Amino acid sequence: MKTVVRCIIGAVAVLCATVPALAEQASAESADFTVNTVPEPAALVAALCVLLLARRMRTGRSRCLVIVGALCLARAVPLHAAAPVVTNVTAAQRDAMEPVDICYDLSDADGDTCDVWVTVSTNSGAGYGFPARNFSGDVGSGIGSGLQKHIVWDVLSDVGTAVMCTTMRVKITASDTPGMVLIPAGSFTMGNCMTNTEGNSDELPLHSVYISAFYMDRHEVSYTLWSNVYAWAVTHSYTFDNAGSGKTNTHPVHTVNWYDCVKWCNARSEMEGRTPCYYTSASLSTVYRTGAMNLSNNCVDWSAKGYRLPTEAEWEKAARGGTPGHRFPWSDADTIQHARANYYSDASYTYDTSPTRGYHPTFNDGVYPHTSPVGYFAPNGYGLYDMAGNVWEWTWDWYDSGWYSNGGATQSDTRGPTSGTYRVLRGGVWYNDAIGPRCAYRNHYGFPDYGWDDLGFRCVRGL
Repeated sequence: MKTVVRCIIGAVAVLCATVPALAEQASAESADFTVNTVPEPAALVAALCVLLLARRMRTGRSRCLVIVGALCLARAVPLHAAAPVVTNVTAAQRDAMEPVDICYDLSDADGDTCDVWVTVSTNSGAGYGFPARNFSGDVGSGIGSGLQKHIVWDVLSDVGTAVMCTTMRVKITASDTPGMVLIPAGSFTMGNCMTNTEGNSDELPLHSVYISAFYMDRHEVSYTLWSNVYAWAVTHSYTFDNAGSGKTNTHPVHTVNWYDCVKWCNARSEMEGRTPCYYTSASLSTVYRTGAMNLSNNCVDWSAKGYRLPTEAEWEKAARGGTPGHRFPWSDADTIQHARANYYSDASYTYDTSPTRGYHPTFNDGVYPHTSPVGYFAPNGYGLYDMAGNVWEWTWDWYDSGWYSNGGATQSDTRGPTSGTYRVLRGGVWYNDAIGPRCAYRNHYGFPDYGWDDLGFRCVRGL
């Protein structure tokens, strides 16, 4: 269950109304607030700040200073008692060039701890994709109920050079489903929504798909999580082709093939007492625990509440973060930089505006793979991390280059072709250039028995 509250920093206090989207989710919209990193009085440098903002939009670099702290009171109204509730959100900057203090009250009727995260918009809430990641305090996992929870936002570290922006908004999200995000039901437009020439032909035609609500892992499966489940699985009749690896425990697991990931999903389900999704036959009588089986759609209990791989359509809906018509998982810009994702920057792509080129400089340590910790970059509008770059993510679907012209592609909760040679990979990777991290990109080189150091995954599960 998820509750969203958005707050404002600025000169005007606003009472925000809630707009429930699902029985397990409510949201409140904030007004704009002003950011300015110039240490001189704002009245003397406003024109300069506007010019610097334009420069930031071209270079992808900026710094910000939030001025004139005020508050926005927002009440998120849960539609049933089990949903967490965030209220009394305030935000103010301590002084010029200093951090922002965000306070809120959190309650959960069940007494659950919550995941809490912050996302930032620079376009009046049209999309929450600004690469803000330097938050500390009562943010992250395991946040309990209480009054005056406190988050510190180091805006100067996040934004860069001096700039003024008058259209920023902040969104606070609390979820009591640990490690997962609720993706709401609804239709979305799937495929390359930009120019027809920038992607591959298999990304077209554009088509509308209805997807039922589901939960998705906020992060790619980390090596720590993989190892914990793997250790349980191998003592409970599971076998794997690969033991999995990770650069460090906090990085995504890699060197896992499709069969490994499907069986691991079942093991994770059984370890937590959930009904597994994958079976060896359409009778759904024998849980898939061993061997390399090319399961068909009717070997899946799609109604089970266990873990499974996302379908390709589920993955793309989640990656788009609830905002249509954009190239990448963020919606405040249609460009990419190393500030937003772990990928290989190449100036030949006009939408790659990173000031640094080649491998990501923070993670290019001379030791392959150049992965980054899960959750290092800012999340998308749904609160999902690393939907662009880091490692390719396995999906359920078989690949078919002409699938988008097939009538099955527009069916509700489409599950892809009934057979094939490759499974679809999504999301881009640390060595891939800017075409790969696009939401519409379909990697069709996913032989299901491949287990290379660029392949990882994340799980979904039903409500």
